[in-house]
Amino acid sequence: MTSSEVQRIADEIRNMKRRGAGEIARSAAQALQLTAELSTATSPNELVEELRGTSQLLLATRPTAVSLPNAVRFVMHRVTSVLVQARTVVDIRTVAIKAAEDFIQNSLSAIQRIGEIGAKRITDGDKILTHCNSSAVIAILGTAWKQGKRFEVTVTETRPRFQGRLTTRELGSIGIPVTLILDDAVRFFLNKIDKVFVGADAVAANGALVNKIGTSLIALAAHEARVRVFVAAETYKFSPETLIGELIEIEERDASEIIDPDELSQIPNATVRNPAFDITPAEYIDLIITEKGIVPPQAAIFILEQEFGLLTPEELSDYHTVRISEQD
Repeated sequence: MTSSEVQRIADEIRNMKRRGAGEIARSAAQALQLTAELSTATSPNELVEELRGTSQLLLATRPTAVSLPNAVRFVMHRVTSVLVQARTVVDIRTVAIKAAEDFIQNSLSAIQRIGEIGAKRITDGDKILTHCNSSAVIAILGTAWKQGKRFEVTVTETRPRFQGRLTTRELGSIGIPVTLILDDAVRFFLNKIDKVFVGADAVAANGALVNKIGTSLIALAAHEARVRVFVAAETYKFSPETLIGELIEIEERDASEIIDPDELSQIPNATVRNPAFDITPAEYIDLIITEKGIVPPQAAIFILEQEFGLLTPEELSDYHTVRISEQD
């Protein structure tokens, strides 16, 4: 049975009260930790089944955020690896809690490290553009500012959920001069922009970026304007499924985020589409900043090989998120 607290976390991820790939991933690990802590299971197998149930609940919330299944994968792989040797529920509980805590700590450390590495790409006088609300990008900008570098940031509103307003507030509170603009105004301002920094919801093996809707248009406009595009992405946002040809599912959200249902009902023959993310080809990205260093997008496959290189194609297939409950 799912606890009310675990269900609340899942609902908040689904309803975007918890947003940002890093926060979503850490929340998933937290939910698995809570499941282990609150379980009344009487056998190791029973507890693992409860953890699998929580995994499936979480995986159904946000299909595009690769960080979420990678967080689930991180915890569940460690749990299932010790199941054969586990003699008591305590054995499984201890491993699950430790794995969740390790993932959360690694995630926070990754953001700090990305901030330190990425700050080196910022110089005094830079005019920077960013889109949506990325904790990794904010870490880069905040670190550079604390180092004494002085620059300005332009932030898109990021419709329809207006995550850019959160970014504007966070950067402004640090002391960084920030200008909020409409998404549609990006090309108007790009002639005065030196660099674009965006986060990532997923990075594919071919270096393509999945990020908030509008990112691909910004990258295309930046490419045409000869403005460099930097992606800030923790390595757990790289998608192992893309190594075996799986496609990253693009989430479509409810039309009510764009138009009031009553207004829509009065428009004959109208359909509303609301994809939450888009795909930016690798050729429109200059560099990807990770906690392990900076790589060109074409090197994404090497990051994946470092993380999952010991797995065979069959094992990678078994790791596919929709089949995680089948693992033994």
